[in-house]
Amino acid sequence: MNLFEYSFAALGGGALSMERFRNQPILLVNTASECGFTPQYKQLQAMYNDYRQSGLVVVGIPCNDFGEQEPGDDEEIARFTREEYRVTFPMTSKYSVIGPESHPLFKTMAEEFGGDVLPRWNFHKYLFNRKGQLVDHWPSKVPPDDPAVIHQVTRNLQSWSL
Repeated sequence: MNLFEYSFAALGGGALSMERFRNQPILLVNTASECGFTPQYKQLQAMYNDYRQSGLVVVGIPCNDFGEQEPGDDEEIARFTREEYRVTFPMTSKYSVIGPESHPLFKTMAEEFGGDVLPRWNFHKYLFNRKGQLVDHWPSKVPPDDPAVIHQVTRNLQSWSL
């Protein structure tokens, strides 16, 4: 499985191909606007600000699979993330990440790595290396600024190249 083989619709229109981020580490996160973990947007944006120049890309995937905590349409999600959390990292349109309607990336991850790799709630974090391979993943309760996450991110930034 290689992340760079997948594409999403971008929040706000157009395509968001993961190929565009080839040779950069990517932190992929399923997000929701009405979740107890929603304040993690602030930490994700801080991480993006801190490591963007070093190559890190943060990508948010709005998802309504857990507790229907992302009920809005793309316009509402874009407005909320921009106004409430000043999000500037790439965001996709709303997708399902579990079940039969899930995005192909999540279906492939489940097939290749087993069901335990799938999110159990909003704000599950996946780190892919610059080659598009899954390095690690963390559940919702592990914040983006947790030392384990930061360690893996910085470790993968050191291997980043143009």
